[in-house]
Amino acid sequence: MEIKHFFDPATYTLTYVVYDRATKDAVVIDPVLDYDAASATTSTLSIESLLVFLKEKQLKVHFILETHAHADHLSGAHELVTQHLPDAKIGIGERISLVQETFKQVFNFPNSFRTDGSQFHRLFKDHEEVKAGSLAFKVLFTPGHTPACGSYLFGDAVFPGDALFMPDYGTGRCDFPKGDAHALFHSVTKRLYELPDSTRVFVGHDYQPGGRKLEFQTTIGESKKKNIQLKSGTTESEFVAFRNTRDATLAAPKLLFPSVQVNIAAGELPEPESNGRIYLKLPITAKKSAK
Repeated sequence: MEIKHFFDPATYTLTYVVYDRATKDAVVIDPVLDYDAASATTSTLSIESLLVFLKEKQLKVHFILETHAHADHLSGAHELVTQHLPDAKIGIGERISLVQETFKQVFNFPNSFRTDGSQFHRLFKDHEEVKAGSLAFKVLFTPGHTPACGSYLFGDAVFPGDALFMPDYGTGRCDFPKGDAHALFHSVTKRLYELPDSTRVFVGHDYQPGGRKLEFQTTIGESKKKNIQLKSGTTESEFVAFRNTRDATLAAPKLLFPSVQVNIAAGELPEPESNGRIYLKLPITAKKSAK
């Protein structure tokens, strides 16, 4: 098993390709569709870099795996499947329906918007073991950042999405709708930290604190010893108090509304309207000035 990373500096996102060099079987984890908010323009630069690698290695992609419905970048999954990788299936944890139900109300989507996860080809169950050609992975539900977060365990390598970051950065925020710091504590300590200490951890983002160089790989053992927010000895009350206090100071991700409404639909943009243009919805909170 080989692992190739791709880093999007605009959103600090890591995309991974897990592949078998002998059989050419592969999966892609958390691909990015580039989006410029100021001009409301998408581009495929990140996807093109990914495709160059897939072609160079002659890889057959079985799955495009989403760890969750991201709030900071648009998913490239739909673009990849419809334009380049027709045999690949988009997979996510089955609790995505909870996120769809929540944001259907936020965006006031019509009744026709489905909240059963059927926009995705495959909805995984907790602890499900999945084959992707010669590759195999186990699905571990790790909610907290969102209620539908999942991690993917390939042998001695786990991909936790936003549940667990590099030790000098900590964990994912829990202040999005239906986020839960208690749930994240249990996801990390009872799921991820129960894995062998030697398990390699490939994080979903690296925000490069202090301006350090990119780092994306650690281990469960290192995280248990050094994670600045959640070590193996951190109590639930300590973590929840810290997470709630910190989250209250964080600004919303810049691409929150564009990202979520696209990502709960497996990365598919809305249908063009009568003038041929595609439109995203932006809920506005109008604050009245104090008298």
